Amino acid sequence: MTRRTDGARRDPERSLYLVRNEVDPELAFHYEALARHLPDATVVDYPDGERFEPADADAVVLSGSTAGVYESGGGWIEAEAALVRDLVAASVPTLGICFGHQIANAALGGTVEHAGMTAGLVEASLADVPLFDGVEPVVPVLHGDVVVTPGESMAVVASASHARVLATRHEHAPLWTVQFHPELTSALRARLVGEFEWRAGPHAFADATTERVLANFQALTE
Repeated sequence: MTRRTDGARRDPERSLYLVRNEVDPELAFHYEALARHLPDATVVDYPDGERFEPADADAVVLSGSTAGVYESGGGWIEAEAALVRDLVAASVPTLGICFGHQIANAALGGTVEHAGMTAGLVEASLADVPLFDGVEPVVPVLHGDVVVTPGESMAVVASASHARVLATRHEHAPLWTVQFHPELTSALRARLVGEFEWRAGPHAFADATTERVLANFQALTE
């Protein structure tokens, strides 16, 4: 995996960019799991001040974070919102995950609010869209904020009892977002229980196939 600061280092074979958004190193395990699914990606750490040009990207994934899109974070949140708008304008395929889902919708005029922590496996209603091919309606969620109003031209393509806007798709640009975490698996259960009081409820990770979202997104970019 390639790291990039401000354009000095770039993966010569791929132009898939993974935007790292986690601000707490102690809770970065979800990001690290995502990065393992995208070994060819060029990593750009937005909270740390790293940036890239949308024109350099063939596809972009925006990671989750324990930060909130409404926080004052030294300008990086505003910079990422501007990035989202540039990616939409340039029609660069983009997938936002958790915080990435929230920042994408907020950048396009939507609203995000704190709703209290939800950590566990939940049932979701998934639309019949290519991003969800082969994805079962049991998804792992780990978030305290929710998108209340989707951004302009963002259609809701998944919902759950605790989050009406669980996933969105832009109507005119290749932008998809999911509130759930497709990278979370049973291998992380101990961390999830220890850090977030994870509650699986009646479901098990064996019921979830959300990792397919990442493969489906990459297929959509080809």
